[in-house]
Amino acid sequence: MACEHDEPRPQDIREIYPEKFITDDRVFSHIHPGDRIFIGTGCGEPQYLVQAMIRHIQSHPKAFVDTELLQIWNLGVNSYAEERYRDNFRFNSFFIGNTARDAVNEGLADYTPIFLSAVPELFQRKRVPIDVALIQTSVPDAHGFVSLGISVDIVKAAVESAPVVIAQVNASMPRVHGDTFIHISDIDFIVPHDEPLLEFEASISDEIAEKIGRYVSRIVQDGDTIQVGYGSIPNAILAHLRGKKDLGVHTELLSDGIVDLMQRGVINNCRKDLNRDKTVAAFCMGKRATYDFICDNPAIEFRPVSYTNNPLTIARNRNATAINSALEIDLTGQATAESLGKYFFSGIGGQADFMRGAMLSQGGKSILAIQSTAEDETVSRIVPFLKEGAGVTLTRGDLHYVVTEYGIAYLHGKNIRERAMDLIAIAHPKFQDWLIEEAKKLNLIYKDQAFITGKKGEYPEDLETSRTTKAGVKLFLRPVRLGDEHLLKDFFYSLSSDCMYHRFISTRTSMPHEQLQKFVVIDYTKEMVILAIVEENGNEVITGMGQYFIDEETHTAEVAFVVRDDHQGQGIGAELIRYLTLLAKRSGLHGFVASVLMDNKPMLQLFEQSGFIVERRAEAGMYELKMSFREG
Repeated sequence: MACEHDEPRPQDIREIYPEKFITDDRVFSHIHPGDRIFIGTGCGEPQYLVQAMIRHIQSHPKAFVDTELLQIWNLGVNSYAEERYRDNFRFNSFFIGNTARDAVNEGLADYTPIFLSAVPELFQRKRVPIDVALIQTSVPDAHGFVSLGISVDIVKAAVESAPVVIAQVNASMPRVHGDTFIHISDIDFIVPHDEPLLEFEASISDEIAEKIGRYVSRIVQDGDTIQVGYGSIPNAILAHLRGKKDLGVHTELLSDGIVDLMQRGVINNCRKDLNRDKTVAAFCMGKRATYDFICDNPAIEFRPVSYTNNPLTIARNRNATAINSALEIDLTGQATAESLGKYFFSGIGGQADFMRGAMLSQGGKSILAIQSTAEDETVSRIVPFLKEGAGVTLTRGDLHYVVTEYGIAYLHGKNIRERAMDLIAIAHPKFQDWLIEEAKKLNLIYKDQAFITGKKGEYPEDLETSRTTKAGVKLFLRPVRLGDEHLLKDFFYSLSSDCMYHRFISTRTSMPHEQLQKFVVIDYTKEMVILAIVEENGNEVITGMGQYFIDEETHTAEVAFVVRDDHQGQGIGAELIRYLTLLAKRSGLHGFVASVLMDNKPMLQLFEQSGFIVERRAEAGMYELKMSFREG
């Protein structure tokens, strides 16, 4: 359905500007040899104009030669890099799409690596001069203004910089608010042609994308201003944000998923510092229903990428949260989104702009969401180091979080060893052993780092749970994982000497790596370590730890736990023992055994109140407890 608004009729425009309405052949006669021709972006590509240009070349092979076609993103409707057009033009893309990928790598087309936010200045300063701009617009309004609709991005700068502007005026193009308008007098030639806009069918989210989406949703908080890329993983992420409140949007791409959240009231932009109450974007790729939604919608503003993608602009919103993906990340935190080794794949685009803007934002977060493997699980996307020739899209300082289907790694402020271990912990289990060995060879981690291969060492994500103690403390209970050594170190050194003595029944004063890794490298089929975690200033802090070791002969388990001194008396120990009991019962164990000092009355009382049948045996200042799960 076309956007409805007060507009002059085409014949009225013809009467006012008859010189702008000429035949296609005369329009394209204004393109000369050696010209640089700009073509509108993605779904906003003027299909009819491009096809008319191709027809003109076919009927006038020598009309123009050695021209250069410039575009951000070609969806594949027209392949400009075909051999038959090599004398007419050469394609130069700021972002490599599917149709141009082989041509670029074969040297038949060009790729210009650049932050997308910087492209408008290239045009404006004539560093990349544009001679002709082929664009698509809405029909004029009563004041003679047309809207660039779903594609403002670098199109506005191209229009303002090109001596010749040729516009396909299409009634299907929505009239979008913001910095999208140009006056009909600034267009040199008008080609009226109504046709459906290109639509972008996003990839269907699979089980892996859904897992990643659930993890990312834990990081996004109510009131955050988000930016999300495109693809199956972003789709899943947006779907899992439906339970959030008061989200804002300052993004490059407006997608179907964002519109869905706006319609549900999840995105209302009410907490934004900049452009409050407005969803701000640079271009849109989606379905017709999305184009209809954004038409004349005052809650949405489109602006050029020089504004939307400027890191300083992004940072003006507190809690800016940038969510993007990559092709590969190495154990030091470098990521590439543009090339696989020497093979050019996509481009810098706006990813680095938004990640750095989020890093500069007060309370901001940069999140890299990436599937752990590629090519049917034959290739790990987490690698020791990026391949030779890979473009470093995100540096080691650009990331807060990395998320795969196996969990969340927080890298910001971590040293190389900690980063490596955290990333290995969320790699696909079939590649973890290889990553450990490679990291040892490269001196990225301890030479004696232990590791358990196979299912025995695979992190049991399904055991993660949330609990609230009787005192109202909100806990996140989860199994220990390979990258938790630094968290446990902080936890143990926060304990008083008295607390350490009651836990280890010795005057332990140190907790070196050799000892710590015994807690994090475990066979989950034979033992369990559960961490009780609270969030403080966005960071995970361990408040308590419970563990048990299975005795296969008696089919019972030795249990122990400890709670930080400053969190005792808040019911954390009770939640730990309750959850450990649940897990032990699920495993079919008969009960627990424990050694408890006689003066450790809180521990004794906790066991007594936990519903076990308890047998005590006193020995050398200690009680040896046998706790049966049988009902008394």
